Amino acid sequence: MPPHLARVRAAELDGIEARLIDVEVDLNVGLHAFNIIGLADKALNEARERVGSALKNSGVKPPTKDNRKITVNLAPADVKKTGSQYDLAIAVAYLLATGQIKHFNTDDKLFLGELGLDGGLRPVAGSLNFAMLAKQHELKEIFLPPANAREAKIIFGARLIPVPTLRTLLDHLSEETLITPEEFSEPKPLQTEGIDISEIRGQEGAKRALTVAAAGGHNILMSGPPGSGKSMLAQALVSLLPPPSTEEIIDASRIWSAAGLLDGSYLATRPFRAPHHTASLAAIVGGGQNPRPGEISLAHRGVLFLDELPEFHRDLLEALRQPLESGRVNIARAKTSITLPARFTLVSAMNPCPCGYWGDPEKECRCSAYEVFRYQKKISGPLLDRIDIHINVPRMKIDELRRPADSRSTNELKARISRARTLQINRFREAGLDILVNAEMSSKDCERFAALAPAADKFLKDVFDRSLLSARGYYRILKTARTIADLEESPRTEVGHLAEAFQLRVREE
Repeated sequence: MPPHLARVRAAELDGIEARLIDVEVDLNVGLHAFNIIGLADKALNEARERVGSALKNSGVKPPTKDNRKITVNLAPADVKKTGSQYDLAIAVAYLLATGQIKHFNTDDKLFLGELGLDGGLRPVAGSLNFAMLAKQHELKEIFLPPANAREAKIIFGARLIPVPTLRTLLDHLSEETLITPEEFSEPKPLQTEGIDISEIRGQEGAKRALTVAAAGGHNILMSGPPGSGKSMLAQALVSLLPPPSTEEIIDASRIWSAAGLLDGSYLATRPFRAPHHTASLAAIVGGGQNPRPGEISLAHRGVLFLDELPEFHRDLLEALRQPLESGRVNIARAKTSITLPARFTLVSAMNPCPCGYWGDPEKECRCSAYEVFRYQKKISGPLLDRIDIHINVPRMKIDELRRPADSRSTNELKARISRARTLQINRFREAGLDILVNAEMSSKDCERFAALAPAADKFLKDVFDRSLLSARGYYRILKTARTIADLEESPRTEVGHLAEAFQLRVREE
């Protein structure tokens, strides 16, 4: 490579996937200029000022009028480049091109980080994704800000070099003072904090439904008057879930890393997201000018709680149909198309009518029949068909509220859920399937793993003939029944399991 030309490697995020970008710097004869080409956005074009000040304040010669024409090319040129993570790569490439640091092999190194005017490095989004990219391409070293190095250390592969300042990096590259690499650390899962289910008085039917939902990853809709405990039940569900596995931690953490939500760590618990009903479609599903993960992707491997479900915009609710079915969301734009994971458990809550008291035995409803009908019709049939469990959460009596809590039953409940999930994981692994819970089974998997007893098979046929179930509803009952059987550690799905699954499926109108 000519002495006036240098190339180092950086990376770009495309949704949550990272791709390598070559940063090339060329010095040429001509009037002074500092141009960045290669579909750079405004934040990246402003790197000229940040890099110049950082170089000057780090004790090296910055780009000035006697440095000739400087061209920075980001290749491939047809990929849009966004963000400030290219600052460090541009600075290193400039120093190589001007001969201010000795040349070294840059093909197996990745440079990432935003430069401050004083030469300090600030963290950038997506370091976990960049570490996975480096592992995939067998790169040896990644130079990145310290907070990002702590975040990415759960990925075994390239050496992570935490760079606090540009001056520190220059001393490292000249081998004057070497930087100690960040050591690999196995992620440690933690139990998700939430409301203990023992704190909720009464509502035994709802608690049973939550147990089934937690054991099999099933979607659930709770309907009842205001103040009956729907929000508390939703928060209790996430505390019932077992701690995430290492695979789930990495799977969820890379989404949060791409969104810039990790603060020098990783997501050790299952996420619980509860967006307000005024949130936009892009905020919930994902997207924007530079597509980024939405709430349904941030809830991956965790719980998405939608309170006051009918108050969400109709187009937003309909956009949930595909992710609920496939576990991923496809975001298509004129110039790009990305796919984001969105395998979450949907917990939704609603009042039965606008005033909230339709069907309440103690307080009179003030809504007309048409108002009740119109309110409930805000949620479409196809969306309801994708929700496995529909329960009514009634008003509680004073005796139930004063009943003492029993923490022992909570521990037993968590143990049962954990055993049921372990049964499912082992079953699917033996079959070579990349799924974790019964709710993720396809129709083919349902037939394969249902293990219906003869009497249960006859019962299911009778239910299907009499209840006008859709094909989707038929398989979702099979999934729920299999989960109930797993909670009882039963090798076969019996009539009682199917009957309870059907009862949980039927929505009270």
